[in-house]
Amino acid sequence: MKATIRQGLQTLLMLLTVALSFSAQAERKLLDQVVAIVDDDVILQTELEARINTITGRLSAQGTGLPPRRLLEERVLEQLITESVQLQMSEKMGMRISDNELNETLANIADRNGLSLSEFENQLASEGVSYRQAREQIRQEMITGRVQQRQVGSRVRVTDREVENYLQALETGGGNDAEYRLAYIFIELDNPVDDAAVDATRERAEELRAAILNGRDFREVAVAESDASNALEGGDMGWRSERQLPSLVAPVVPTLEIGKPSGILENNSGFHMVMVMDKRGGSQKQVIQQNHVRHILIRPSEAVTDAEAEATIRKLSEHFHNGADFAVLAREYSDDPVSGSDGGNLGWVSPGQMVPAFEQAMQEARVGEFKGPFRSQFGWHILQVEERREKDISGDVKAAEARQAIYRRKFETELQNWLHEIRDEAFVEFKGEYADENADSNPEEDAE
Repeated sequence: MKATIRQGLQTLLMLLTVALSFSAQAERKLLDQVVAIVDDDVILQTELEARINTITGRLSAQGTGLPPRRLLEERVLEQLITESVQLQMSEKMGMRISDNELNETLANIADRNGLSLSEFENQLASEGVSYRQAREQIRQEMITGRVQQRQVGSRVRVTDREVENYLQALETGGGNDAEYRLAYIFIELDNPVDDAAVDATRERAEELRAAILNGRDFREVAVAESDASNALEGGDMGWRSERQLPSLVAPVVPTLEIGKPSGILENNSGFHMVMVMDKRGGSQKQVIQQNHVRHILIRPSEAVTDAEAEATIRKLSEHFHNGADFAVLAREYSDDPVSGSDGGNLGWVSPGQMVPAFEQAMQEARVGEFKGPFRSQFGWHILQVEERREKDISGDVKAAEARQAIYRRKFETELQNWLHEIRDEAFVEFKGEYADENADSNPEEDAE
């Protein structure tokens, strides 16, 4: 009888153990279930939850309202799908981000926010994000940024004529150096030739604007409704100078009150709305010191040791001090073929153009004085500063900023198009509870 009871208890314990094992396996399976297959990659439920936590933590810290949970899940999942396609591209291209490069980036992010690394880590923790998760997320953002630059940057060209027209239009329009912190909402138009679709999309955009005017948070609307690539950042575009404003919104931004949305702006891609979150003054006139320099370089080589190169430059230095012609000796002895053929002339040199050792000697030299010999990474030098002047480079800076602004405008447009292209071309199969909701997103499955 006792043996029978003992056997029964053993059987019961065994069944309980098996049941607990199955329960634990089911729990692990639930936590790590696949929610989508993207080409050769998979997206897990844990990845989706981690990204949602990161985004909700950031938006909550900004005071931005959150959309319904299910809508947020769908938008974050789409973001992960697009990222997966780009990360797979990066693997095929052999792109890597080293730990040193990542550490430097994290340190720069912390520094820009006035934090030490430990304080930065604590801030992440307060937002529900581990430092390890943040490192991996930033690594992926750096990689996708490089993929975008390689794939989209090659499509963008800026001509000198465009720069000239841009600067002329800015001057004619009385442009200033004010900077604007912008938020942006984009409602995409799927079929611009369908009048009914255009009217329906325009009506939707107008309804969103009305909701914002009635008190709904602009950034919360961006998270929930915008089709722009920065939607999950609350549509934040960061600080833009007037010459860096996208062409569609450039005419209206300077006229907007802070915190008030623009009217609905329309182009072939859809309907747009922008809001100025903050504004600040621009930069002053930019003046730099330039040096008109000539030099002689003696470069060590397989045939000339470093000691021999130094001895040669010292002999030349003696010749200068004894009245020898600098230009004649430069043409005869200098190992810099370009400047050497012109008597050692380097022309007007701006700060940052030369290597540090040369820059330091040039700044220390008095006008007319021979400086050296001194060593740089290229070899042994003697230099002479013939003239020194102050130059206003505001015009050069404006031209460079104009070129960058035009490039950025074109890049943003091309990026949006490219992201749609790679998303449409990717094979995506939704799993679990997301499969039914996205049944129309898998034409490959329907065809099979």
